[in-house]
Amino acid sequence: MDLPAPWGRTFAGRLDQHVIDSEALTGNPLGDPHRRPVWIYTPPGYDEEPERRYPSVYLIQGMTGQIDMWNNRSAFAPTVVEAIDAWFAAPGATPAVVVFVDAWTSFGGSQFLDSPGTGRYHTYLCDEVVPFVDERYRTLDAAAHRGIAGKSSGGYGAMVTPMLRPDLFGGLVTHAGDALFEVCYQPEFPAAARALRDHYGGSFDAFWTDFRARPGRSRPGDAELINEWAMAACYSADADGTVHLPFDPPTGRLIPATWERWLAWDPVRMAPAHADALRGLRAIWIDAGRSDEYYLDLGAEAFRAALEDLGIGEPIVRFELFDGKHGGMTWRYPDAIGWLAERLVR
Repeated sequence: MDLPAPWGRTFAGRLDQHVIDSEALTGNPLGDPHRRPVWIYTPPGYDEEPERRYPSVYLIQGMTGQIDMWNNRSAFAPTVVEAIDAWFAAPGATPAVVVFVDAWTSFGGSQFLDSPGTGRYHTYLCDEVVPFVDERYRTLDAAAHRGIAGKSSGGYGAMVTPMLRPDLFGGLVTHAGDALFEVCYQPEFPAAARALRDHYGGSFDAFWTDFRARPGRSRPGDAELINEWAMAACYSADADGTVHLPFDPPTGRLIPATWERWLAWDPVRMAPAHADALRGLRAIWIDAGRSDEYYLDLGAEAFRAALEDLGIGEPIVRFELFDGKHGGMTWRYPDAIGWLAERLVR
């Protein structure tokens, strides 16, 4: 089997790199950059057919993701951008415009929501990135022809964004997206509380000061502390930006009122309230590895079941559990994006 050279290859399509000066992110509470990169991929033949218009798929990243990570290379494998290009270069592929969106925050992520704890990333995606793309590229400018895809926190964003904005998105792909919060998040609370107690005197401020003073060097508890604080900043921040944890740091004991704020953002629990939006989607791809460390395979099952309760199933829904864990699943992207593009062009 032919493998791409380790230093990359020439694209059959084209990848344009832009910068958006975001009004929505200006003055965000974390002081993160409001000028954001956005990459836009156009498929082979785009420049040769000036009258043709294309479906679009927005690809969003998981926790800690930033846009240049799409060019990360694993041994003997193409980058994500190269793999997507190869998919669209193959005979019979339905061409589409693919938009790579950056929603990184200094807490690690935004969950693609508007929050006083992180910033207005839902508004940025929906009201700034989408119009930016449609004004500059020959997209089919309607929800029925626009989809969104992502993994992990990106898979979460792919589930909730079409529920919140059915006027913009008509299909989704979620790879191991955050769902069924009592299964994927709550088991980490004791580990976070213990790490906070043992190393930081119970203070998240002390953790962040220490963490940022040792870039690239990890210690036990980092992953849990980053994740729980970032999720709290997205799901349970007050209007003034005060972040509330769903557990008591000294004991790990659940704080029910704050936990309910988190559960209100669980895609499994959101589905019934957004039934009409979900029923209007043209395509829903749900997958996860059977050995996912965060039990997001169970979250995928629960989200599928929530859709079935609303009368949404095959052929709209494609569901698959595969042999694998939470990492090492970028090979899933091209097939899923191609599948979504085929259904969004009809």
